Amino acid sequence: MIKVLALAAIAIILISATVIATSNYTLSKGYVVTINGTSNLHDWNETVGTVTGSSNVTWNTDGSLDLTSIKLEMNVASIKSTEGSTMDNNTYKALKGDADPEITIVLTAPIKSIQVKAGTATISAPCNFTIAGVTKPVKMSVKVTSQGQAKLEFDGEQTIEMTDYGISPPTALFGALKTGNEIKINFKTSFAVTNN
Repeated sequence: MIKVLALAAIAIILISATVIATSNYTLSKGYVVTINGTSNLHDWNETVGTVTGSSNVTWNTDGSLDLTSIKLEMNVASIKSTEGSTMDNNTYKALKGDADPEITIVLTAPIKSIQVKAGTATISAPCNFTIAGVTKPVKMSVKVTSQGQAKLEFDGEQTIEMTDYGISPPTALFGALKTGNEIKINFKTSFAVTNN
């Protein structure tokens, strides 16, 4: 009985020693989120001006981290295009900004033991994309960079087809510019710890 209790105590110590801390993070300023696409005239891009985000991470004693959650919310009304205000307005309408003012990316399953001891690791993150009120699962390639436990960077990109989300590709220049169905969303973000 004593031997069993001793083994149980050692197991508890080992398990507890594998985790250093669980920390919450908030998106810092300086993020860059763009939407890139094509048209019958030329390539185009849009920049999302207002983005919020949060994440939860557990740090392990071996220097790895467990990504428990991450969420990005992009304000549709803040999207600005290289094609000017007409394209901006058409994008807002196409994305159904009145009814669904946010585009969201949400991690749907935790990712364990991300090895960031060397500074950077690339993960395949299962996420839900919600655009214009429609949610679709995607697997996104995301680069995770650690600058100690105080700061994490998440950089990623995802190609989608607008019609999968019930979106009619927007036009500009009185219909002369017709956008392609496929777009790529890119983000470069930095998250700062808010608690330990």
